[in-house]
Amino acid sequence: MKGINTWSFLPYRPFLFDVGDIYICRIAPGADNICVEWLGEEGEYSVFIRKCGEESFSLYAKTTEEKIDICGLTPDTDYEFYVEAGEKKSRIRLARCGESVGVVVNYLHPDDNAYSFSGRFLCSPSLLRHPDGYLLASMDVYASGQPQNLTLIFRSDDNGESWYYLSELMPCFWGKLFLHKGDVYMLSCSTEYGDLLISRSNDGGKSFASPTVLLRGSNGKAGNVGVHKNPQNIVIYNGRLYNTFEWGSWQNKEYYHAASVMSCGIDDDLCDPANWHFTPPLKYDPQWNGVSPDGFKGTIEGTLCVSPDGGLYNVMRYQTGDKRALVYKVDTEDPDAPLTFSHAIDFPGNLSKFMIKYDAESGKYYSIVCRRIDDPKTNRNLLSLISSTDLLCWKVDCDLIDKRFDDPKKVGFQYVDLDFDGDDIIFLCRTAMNNADTFHNSNYSTFHRVKDFRKLQCMAD
Repeated sequence: MKGINTWSFLPYRPFLFDVGDIYICRIAPGADNICVEWLGEEGEYSVFIRKCGEESFSLYAKTTEEKIDICGLTPDTDYEFYVEAGEKKSRIRLARCGESVGVVVNYLHPDDNAYSFSGRFLCSPSLLRHPDGYLLASMDVYASGQPQNLTLIFRSDDNGESWYYLSELMPCFWGKLFLHKGDVYMLSCSTEYGDLLISRSNDGGKSFASPTVLLRGSNGKAGNVGVHKNPQNIVIYNGRLYNTFEWGSWQNKEYYHAASVMSCGIDDDLCDPANWHFTPPLKYDPQWNGVSPDGFKGTIEGTLCVSPDGGLYNVMRYQTGDKRALVYKVDTEDPDAPLTFSHAIDFPGNLSKFMIKYDAESGKYYSIVCRRIDDPKTNRNLLSLISSTDLLCWKVDCDLIDKRFDDPKKVGFQYVDLDFDGDDIIFLCRTAMNNADTFHNSNYSTFHRVKDFRKLQCMAD
């Protein structure tokens, strides 16, 4: 076989790994049904299903399409199923029926090993509205201690009401889809703390060229430090394109995620590493004014914002029991200059990744956060829309998903990637519910729409 000169696959098939002759590429369970989509050109397919624990499979239906909605199932029940056509057969896949939130883009049962070469849980939601009208959603496949290097991409042609499989990228982790001059880009790492990668798609996200390495990292194991990313806004400021990253590791004995910003001229070739500048990583200093006594783990997962004073700032998740975030200022006159610590702010969602976006029509900044309250004590089971006029003082506009009285160890709504869509906010969420492995190890990627958000009369679908 010949070498690989692209980044995208339909699907990715590791050597000696049972992907299946027929590849099931999307699963979306509902309360009493499971929607299944697969790749193939076999003419007629037979779909078999059984409850987990039962001895034998039963034929559910035959179909000539590459998808089926398996209906009439028992809520809160685990099922196994596969697709067959002649001598060809898919892997046995798993799903649990149950009421979800929003629209299910994709689902991965915690006991399903279909992507065990990368992980078992869905992570890193990224959402993009293409100028041609469709939506793209991506997520990687994660598990602690696993390779963590596969990203799945899905598309919607009806404003998020339904989704279908588009492609997958390997290696790709912590990725962010964004648009620049009509082309779709993916900015990501090769794996946890791996190389920083970028590539361009000229067919709307279906295929990507072989990625360019912008910055070398490490493999992230045994405490090795490297590039840490999260899907965040690409901000354009004074002719340059900016994004955030950190340098460090969760496992490093010293422990740090030093804050940094990358930038490139908007007219430069984004896939040429020589066009990018990286600020020297800035470590957290517990002597800074306004930091918390228990904030020894510092900051991570920054989001860039242009403040009312015209400066460009990096607002960062802060690992502290206090409800606050830390703000760093970007030197926009010198792309090689380090960030400088600016100030701390009160922020009710500081213990999970958040994204801040500015809405020019209302003159407000908006974020969707895992809101922290003390009674009952929340973890990531309360998702709220908050806003600010000055990036300093934040107020809660409304709660979008409220599961405060569900098990906080098993339910979570987190790492939201959001965008404005006319009078609405749309967002993609890393969702854990219906007997997820843990609140952190999500089994769903769900799409949501907040209608008329400026009128504060909104609840997520």
